Amino acid sequence: MQSLQASDFKNKTTVVTGGSSGIGLAISELFSSRGANVYVLDVNQRQGKQVKAMKTESTEKINFIKCDVSSLSDVKNAFAMIDQEHIDILINNAGVAHIGTIEQTTESDLDRIYNINIKGVFNCIKEVIPRMKSEGGSILNLASVASVVGISDRFAYSMSKGAVLTMTYSIAKDYIESGIRCNCIAPARIHTPFVDGFISKNYPGHESEMFEKLSKTQPIGRMGRPEEVAHLALYLCSNEASFITGSCFPLDGGFITLNS
Repeated sequence: MQSLQASDFKNKTTVVTGGSSGIGLAISELFSSRGANVYVLDVNQRQGKQVKAMKTESTEKINFIKCDVSSLSDVKNAFAMIDQEHIDILINNAGVAHIGTIEQTTESDLDRIYNINIKGVFNCIKEVIPRMKSEGGSILNLASVASVVGISDRFAYSMSKGAVLTMTYSIAKDYIESGIRCNCIAPARIHTPFVDGFISKNYPGHESEMFEKLSKTQPIGRMGRPEEVAHLALYLCSNEASFITGSCFPLDGGFITLNS
């Protein structure tokens, strides 16, 4: 089988939400390095400025647009700033986490998770569909292993990622005749700055011990890397994956099947 060709992505208009850090940044950098014109939609303007300040071959085609994906008007304005009638690829990566059972989840917690993790995906897909229908395109959503298996103390987060999974199925079904493919990736724990910040905040003085414990929740014995998610995203949005739609791809070090 031939390797992925840079020509698959050359000048392809690609939108990545939450693309200025962690998994989103790895995706943005990889797609840009393959020739895509990447537009990062992110609420964090400070990190966005850091992305724009990076002068490397892999980031020279990354454009930052400040956008709160939970706001439909913000999303509409952001897409209006993308000077392209057609958008080839949308990657819905923006999301936030929450720890707690239903008893520990407040109404404001639930609203925040819903607005970003669910409504944010809805807003971006709703805005991109009219720009894809004429020539087709690829939509990729970042779900989670929590979409398909029960995880303790993750009530609101699991609810939101379950919705991302079923939105993926619905979009794939409704727009297959328009040439629009829609898939999702379901990662287990990925080592990002968020994980490091969570450990240092909640387990001061025990960072190494907790990092090792969290790493071992994946049967493979470690956390995933953002770059590994990015390479799977690259394949799923490539021409080589043109027969794939309505599918969920675990990237979990054996978490789903080997922990059961």
